[in-house]
Amino acid sequence: MAPKIAILFYSMYGHIEQLAKAEAGGIKSAGGTVDLYRVPETLPEEVLTKMHAPAKDSSIPTLDSPKTLEQYDGILFGIPTRYGNHVAQFRQFWDSTGGQWQTGGFWGKYAGLFVSTATQGGGQESTALATMSTFAHHGFIYVPLGYKTVFPDLGDNSEVRGGSAWGAGTFASGDGSRQPTEKELRVATAQGKMFYETVARVNFA
Repeated sequence: MAPKIAILFYSMYGHIEQLAKAEAGGIKSAGGTVDLYRVPETLPEEVLTKMHAPAKDSSIPTLDSPKTLEQYDGILFGIPTRYGNHVAQFRQFWDSTGGQWQTGGFWGKYAGLFVSTATQGGGQESTALATMSTFAHHGFIYVPLGYKTVFPDLGDNSEVRGGSAWGAGTFASGDGSRQPTEKELRVATAQGKMFYETVARVNFA
């Protein structure tokens, strides 16, 4: 039986959503299937409109409960960064997982992450590091991207590029105008493929 994989993300301007879809493409290229979910929004529609946030892709459901994720063997988390840490929407999601923390609902499941920041040095690695504490409390088994499958892209300094050994990433610019590059999307696709193959090899060999 193939492993069940989910991608949970928050994306206000679409940068993380693009990476999430690339990650899903990588999973599918490895022969897997994946379900995408959004973290619940915490801002009212009026505020989102004033912030010029685009309409969300209605084909991707909002997660109704953390319990939904208990059915999956592996979960990739797409986390935008605010001041070097999680955005409030993701923080609220984690704060709603007390039931899973107490019962071990996520214990032993595989997890990876990908991130977005406005600028270089804006906290991609610090956000990943902050996530490790949450993963540890829940008993997730963290699967890093590493360099093995993406060394040519992560080792290439000829252009600005998000992402690291912790996971794929992109830069959005302060006004959200910069979009994920071909290279950043390629790294995200490679991460999805590697993540699925790792979970399948360990649990379903």
